[in-house]
Amino acid sequence: MAREKTTETEVVKGSKEAKRQRKKTKKEYKTRTVHSNLLYYRTKAEDNPNRHYADNKIKTTKYTLLSFLPKNLFEQFHRFANVYFVFIALLNFVPVCNAFQPELALAPVVFILSVTAIKDLWEDYRRHRSDKEINHMDCLVYSRPERQYLERFWKEVRVGDFIRLRCNEILPADVLLLSSSDPDRLVHIETATLDGETNLKQRQVVRSFLDLDCEFDPSKYRSVIECEKPNNDLARFRGYITHSSGRRDGLYKDNLLLRGCTIRNTEECVGIVIYAGHETKAMLNNNGPRYKRSKLERQMNVDVGWCVIILLVMCLFSAIGHGLWMYQYGEKRPVFDVLSPEGTHMSPVLSAIYLFLTMIIVFQVLIPISLFVSIEIVKICQVYFIHQDLELYDEETDSHLQCRALNITEDLGQMQYIFSDKTGTLTENKMVFRRCTVAGVEYSHDANARRLAMYQDVVDSEEEDCPSHGGTLPRRDSVTSHQSAAKVVLRSQSTKSHRRTGSRAEAKRASILSKHTAFSSPMEKDITPDPQLLDKVNDGGSQMDFKRFHSQSLSQMPSELTDIIDFFIALTICNTVVVSSPNQPRHKVTHVREPETFVLSNNSSSSSLNRSSNRGCSHLLTSPSAESTLTKLDEERHPRGPGGLEQASSPVPAPPTLGTCYDGKPGSQEEVELRYEAESPDEAALVYAARAYKCSLVGRLPDQVTVEFPHLGRLSFELLHTLGFDSNRKRMSVVVRHPLTDQITVYTKGADSVIMDLITPPPTDDSKGKRHRRILYKTQNYLNRYAADGLRTLCIAKKVMSKEEYAVWLRRHLEAETAIQGREDLLFESALRLETNLHLLGATGIEDRLQDGVPETIASLRKAGLQIWVLTGDKQETAINIAYACKLLDPEEEIITLNADSQSAAILWVLAFQNDYASVYSFSPPASSSSSQPFLVHRLGLVIDGRTLAYALDSSLEEKFLAVARSCRSVLCCRSTPLQKSMVVKLVRNKLKVMTLAIGDGANDVSMIQVADVGVGISGQEGMQAVMASDFAMPRFRNLQKLLLVHGHWCYSRLANMILYFFYKNAVTLIFWYQFHCGFSGSAMIDQWYLIFFNLMFSAFPQLITGTLDKDVSSETLQELPQLYMNGQNSEEYKPYMFWVNMIDAFYQSLVCFFIPYFVSVELALKLFKNAMCISFPHPTINELSLSLSTWLNWLSISFSVCLFFTVALCYNASCPSCFSPSSPYWTMQTLLGEPLFYLLCVLTPVAALMPRYFYRACQGSLFPSPVQVGRQLDQLPSDIRRNILSLSRVQAGSPLDLRPPFLSSLSFAGPFPKACCVFCVASLSRGLYSGLPCAFNTSSN
Repeated sequence: MAREKTTETEVVKGSKEAKRQRKKTKKEYKTRTVHSNLLYYRTKAEDNPNRHYADNKIKTTKYTLLSFLPKNLFEQFHRFANVYFVFIALLNFVPVCNAFQPELALAPVVFILSVTAIKDLWEDYRRHRSDKEINHMDCLVYSRPERQYLERFWKEVRVGDFIRLRCNEILPADVLLLSSSDPDRLVHIETATLDGETNLKQRQVVRSFLDLDCEFDPSKYRSVIECEKPNNDLARFRGYITHSSGRRDGLYKDNLLLRGCTIRNTEECVGIVIYAGHETKAMLNNNGPRYKRSKLERQMNVDVGWCVIILLVMCLFSAIGHGLWMYQYGEKRPVFDVLSPEGTHMSPVLSAIYLFLTMIIVFQVLIPISLFVSIEIVKICQVYFIHQDLELYDEETDSHLQCRALNITEDLGQMQYIFSDKTGTLTENKMVFRRCTVAGVEYSHDANARRLAMYQDVVDSEEEDCPSHGGTLPRRDSVTSHQSAAKVVLRSQSTKSHRRTGSRAEAKRASILSKHTAFSSPMEKDITPDPQLLDKVNDGGSQMDFKRFHSQSLSQMPSELTDIIDFFIALTICNTVVVSSPNQPRHKVTHVREPETFVLSNNSSSSSLNRSSNRGCSHLLTSPSAESTLTKLDEERHPRGPGGLEQASSPVPAPPTLGTCYDGKPGSQEEVELRYEAESPDEAALVYAARAYKCSLVGRLPDQVTVEFPHLGRLSFELLHTLGFDSNRKRMSVVVRHPLTDQITVYTKGADSVIMDLITPPPTDDSKGKRHRRILYKTQNYLNRYAADGLRTLCIAKKVMSKEEYAVWLRRHLEAETAIQGREDLLFESALRLETNLHLLGATGIEDRLQDGVPETIASLRKAGLQIWVLTGDKQETAINIAYACKLLDPEEEIITLNADSQSAAILWVLAFQNDYASVYSFSPPASSSSSQPFLVHRLGLVIDGRTLAYALDSSLEEKFLAVARSCRSVLCCRSTPLQKSMVVKLVRNKLKVMTLAIGDGANDVSMIQVADVGVGISGQEGMQAVMASDFAMPRFRNLQKLLLVHGHWCYSRLANMILYFFYKNAVTLIFWYQFHCGFSGSAMIDQWYLIFFNLMFSAFPQLITGTLDKDVSSETLQELPQLYMNGQNSEEYKPYMFWVNMIDAFYQSLVCFFIPYFVSVELALKLFKNAMCISFPHPTINELSLSLSTWLNWLSISFSVCLFFTVALCYNASCPSCFSPSSPYWTMQTLLGEPLFYLLCVLTPVAALMPRYFYRACQGSLFPSPVQVGRQLDQLPSDIRRNILSLSRVQAGSPLDLRPPFLSSLSFAGPFPKACCVFCVASLSRGLYSGLPCAFNTSSN
């Protein structure tokens, strides 16, 4: 009771403090403070300091029942066109200005707004259903009144609540880990639904709670957490936890469990909620589809502005005409004069002003009201059909192409530059250990190379026997081996199996990805050791075992053997690999310190969380932290003697893995095989390579790594510190206490360009220094050879520290870890102090094979006129070799290499190259050319390293560098950082004004993907960061060929022609010519119903069909002739002058459509309304026939529109005899159908109107055919003849940027019109006039 009163007193004090805190402004809160909600369960809600934080209820909907209508209309009125059309409709309600029936004028606007509103409502309803499903999932939350965990919905969770999580359960919020049933206080999580990575990741209990000797009791929790505000950085979490005793410990990302992750290999764990709901990192990263404005839409908006200007000019002309017409009557007003609202006569000027507004209503058809909605519908349909393409589906990963940005599908057909990552994008990202060098001796691993060759032959033969959909590679060996060993981990009975994170698609994908371990295919893990190196490893292990047994110093061993053992120690422990057992899939191998403890825990069926409650314990105990390490180092003043060595090297109780089964009996390696959960393929490759030499990683704890060596058995290395890999340092280090020497040793691995600079310079005055220099020299040569062979290189090094040196470093490192300002810089400097004066052990060469189809895809894209730049972080020699393998670089090309050590040197390099090649090549500055003007691309390849690239991107040099780079056929940027990648893309896009596409697969490619006009993410093995930042996601690089050359071409061609058609059909305004016969009074000879519904009904379907399904050239021809893609690059389908050509054509057709029926009808003295009907009907018919009639669907849609017009006209004209007096439309269409002249006009008028257009098309297609027109002709030929013609494209065609297809540009014809002859031959072949193809052409080069 006393304790409860004390608690209540503390709560009252805390509530007063909370009231004072409320007076602070929000700007003062730079961090988040989290208290336990259990301390405030009896107080008012406003006294809880956690009340300001978001709850866990997810709401992704935009509307409610009350806010839908006003909010949706407000959003739609952000589009200027909608505001304009509403203004026109409302203008009809003004009696002086109205031209149509006011209610009828509202119909088109209401229809357009309703269609958009219904679409938004349906999307919002789907989001609401998903939100409801997620919010009503359950979890276990601690309740103080009941003193137990109770089931609560996710939406009821609050910041400061304690949550108990069980195996295979999904986290409902971002939780700080306070307790775990794992003996090592670890929790393993799977983040497949968050970032796509299938490997397990370790999370550790907060340092202060590591050594709790009893079950964690939330009611005794009194600590306060101070952490950073919610952000979307998945790889960072910083904060502190302050206990009631005043002790403060740091919090890191390894202590935080993120929403959406799945608990694995841990029976139970407990944590406190830090971020909930929309403040969780998962929700902050969920941005949804990206919306961009395409290049075509930007051009369309310009033309809409011209339509507005044309409309105003026509209205002004009509208003002036009406004023002059009224002025000629003088004081004598005509009988048809319109009076003012007061009933008086208006002056000609005022009448002209009113008529100007009336004509805006009459001519509103010039602005295509349905264009914007039609474009949205067409783009959604285009995205649907792209998703349905089976050739873009990858069976191996069970993934298909995703369109995440719905507004830029047509941009896919206008790309000019492609910027690609290498690793994981062009390559498989399956790292295979190939060779290594240790102590200056190279081990080629020839047997392993033969194994890989045999494996590839087996895979190729299986692909031939079992073809998959869309040409994908099944790789059945690797996938089957994973799936056969993988089984679903069953949850405990008390855990509900339906808990998940939301999306069913995400859950399905996560289950598929979790069936096997990443980076563990047979090709990657089954490594054949080199016999010579294997003998040396065994010899070194044997000698060490002998010296350990006789308590001799290891320094007497040969230095080569010592380096070999240290080399494999570094390969084994310098990583973050998690060890798991395949017998219990994705379950960590339990490592214990004492066999007795293991037997007890194995026989006990209860959770380690449910330990004896009557056992006394203090709430917070000292943990084996950095502070305790410092204390231990201070106590160890003298090095251990031989007895200490013997004690340190005594056998360590082994985890139940390779050598020991769970019952403690010896087992064989064949019975139990370890599985390694690696965060990167490089780590997995090195660990599997070490295992091939019987140096196996068998267990990993937060403070200990256990390794099995030949002859030595299992050795446990005390893990003192880990410095993880980052892109700035380009290396990783671990600090361990060596179990045989008791020395503190630093093992480092990283890029050779970094490690070689950190090696201790060898002395020059002794034999040992000469040996070290020789090793460095040989190792560097081997590194160059590995890179030339296209292998990824890593250097391995070590450093031995004294305890005093390590203690000094550790103190300064702790200061850096607890710093608030400049924490990253201080940690970088601290790592640099540790990773200096290293001793080189050796280097490795790892092969990353090209993806299937990459060389063919790059060659095809290059033929399409696309400039391809590869931006990679790999070594220059490795990148060059891969570039040759994927046909980015050609052996016949001259390679320009830019490697400079300073800014001035870089300037001299660029100027020197410009001067040296000026006589042969011209390097024009980018400012002098635009995207519309072709530029000359030479057979040059440019290779530049990261340091020189940093100089080249400087403002003083970037234009000169760009002038050289854009004139080269290939550009390869090596050792480039993520920031440099984005800067290169931005430089090319902004300076050259070209369309850019960036493609990558990793987190280091995100900035580049976001900067480009179109970003493409590869859903590979490095997670989903690139996919989440992209506009389009695809499983393989080879899918880019069809996405651009086929779907990109189709989407651009369809939309371009549809937009031009909209402008054209709306500009055929017959009413304008009628104003000359009615005193510019704003009268219309066409019934208002036809005018209003002309766009919505009679002319809507053909362009929707064309924009969705039209295929001007077949998919096969587009891929066989990549040069056809240049049609979109150069905007051949929609150039600015085409808008004016269509306007002129519409002007001519409106004259024909009005005056031919007018003069004929006057002669026959038909009634005016019948005359109007004769004029109005051919109008839509002409528009429909003007479409590109390339498929039967176009004909069907046109036939449907004609039938719809007749049906509506007949029904409407027969419905109401007394409607719209005095010009009643009753029985007009029926009368016209009885007139033979009507049918003559329906034929004569369209022929006369369309004659100029079709005459131009015939002449242009015969004399000057475009490549697309030639492609259409080829599609009409039989398949065998088409293949023969396309085979001629293999002849050398000159410049890759030539607009003509190769089979046109490389053929020689007699006569002045070779292209015409070609088209004539194609047409003749289609009619069967030519029987022999070879004799019809002369295939010699020009």
